[in-house]
Amino acid sequence: MPSRHKVYLISLGCAKNLVDSENMLGILKQRGFIVVSDLGAAEIAIINTCGFIRPSVEEALDTILEVAAEKKKGNLRKLFVVGCLVQRYGYKLQKELPEVDGWIGTGEIHRIGNVLDQERCGEKGLLIGRPAYLADHKTPRLRATPFHTAYLKIAEGCSHGCTYCTIPKLRGPFRSRKPDSLTIEAEGLAEAGVKEINLIAQDTTMYGRDLRPEATLEDLLERLVKVRGIRWIRILYGHPQRVSSRLLEMMEREEVICPYLDLPLQHVNAKVLKAMGRDDEGASPWELIGRIRSRERRISLRTTLMLGFPGETEQAFRELYEFVRAAKFDHLGAFIFSPERGTPAAHLARRVKREKAEERLDAIMRLQAEISKEKSRTLVGEIIPVLLEGVSDETDLLLRGRTATMAPDVDGQVLINKGVGKIGEIVPVRITEAHAYDLVGEIL
Repeated sequence: MPSRHKVYLISLGCAKNLVDSENMLGILKQRGFIVVSDLGAAEIAIINTCGFIRPSVEEALDTILEVAAEKKKGNLRKLFVVGCLVQRYGYKLQKELPEVDGWIGTGEIHRIGNVLDQERCGEKGLLIGRPAYLADHKTPRLRATPFHTAYLKIAEGCSHGCTYCTIPKLRGPFRSRKPDSLTIEAEGLAEAGVKEINLIAQDTTMYGRDLRPEATLEDLLERLVKVRGIRWIRILYGHPQRVSSRLLEMMEREEVICPYLDLPLQHVNAKVLKAMGRDDEGASPWELIGRIRSRERRISLRTTLMLGFPGETEQAFRELYEFVRAAKFDHLGAFIFSPERGTPAAHLARRVKREKAEERLDAIMRLQAEISKEKSRTLVGEIIPVLLEGVSDETDLLLRGRTATMAPDVDGQVLINKGVGKIGEIVPVRITEAHAYDLVGEIL
């Protein structure tokens, strides 16, 4: 395929998927393809899909059908679908969606350049194998995030045995990148103007355990805090049972490490956790929160909860509800259990009715809105460093930014109605108003 062809990529799902998309764009740009930001200007469309739970599968299928409709109009020459949905359902979807020209699984995304050059995914139109690929600092990357922020994927895959989760099958076993590779990439990001790095993996706190010699997340952080130009390093997707004292000590000692931990608990009831296959050894959720909150530096906590898991009785839900009330998380996301085919949890009895699960989800989120509003009010009058990101999506009259305790895309924002600042800089902002998830302030 001539290198002048224009390519448009749609990235669905999580930040880990986004990094895959950035790598694919980098590979294609290196091959001479022209990356465009408008589907209408493209000759080739690529959809990087999520297939984790039913809603993400539905979103991916809807997106494929929408783009396929554009292809039927003659606006597109080729449509390729890649990622988790393909890894999970590729063989079946190939028969149902003949308008798609090729399907590429999660372990073959590095072959995207060859596929587009040849205009096909092998003889059968499919490239699906056991996921074992691991990108590194040598892998081309065209970042899709603002110039001042980036994700750094420190590992791929998952080796946990959660009964509800398809990730190990979709992404393969947990495999860490080498510390040297990550340090080199971080240095390159800093040279490109990145101020904020967000560390991501299926479990960042498991980093390095599969390496020889073995390394740890703390070892990696010791390296990354020395990278000149990086002002914030944020840890996402950690495991509650692997928050070490050394990690907390580093977060107190190193200002560049954001006082922020993302620890998806899923639940707190012992029976529900056991049915989920979650590691319940070590400290209880209550002890964990107490240990983190006992530190001198205030650490912002985000968690994710699952409602309606089989066997979640009213008593188990009340236990979770009271825990959320007492823990007072800074950020909380929640979703309803989805019985995914091929997982042990899909066969569990004592199902919770959908209506009941939705009631519980609504109750948790209403409680969290009250907690968030209460926490936000305590910040009024405070002067907080804010990373400026641009004008507000609502009006050009307001600037927007984030504090070190707000992760991109998932947490709130700071709206700025007074003062002048440069996009990509970290500036002092006095908070003047507080809402449930967003703050309002003025640049000093």
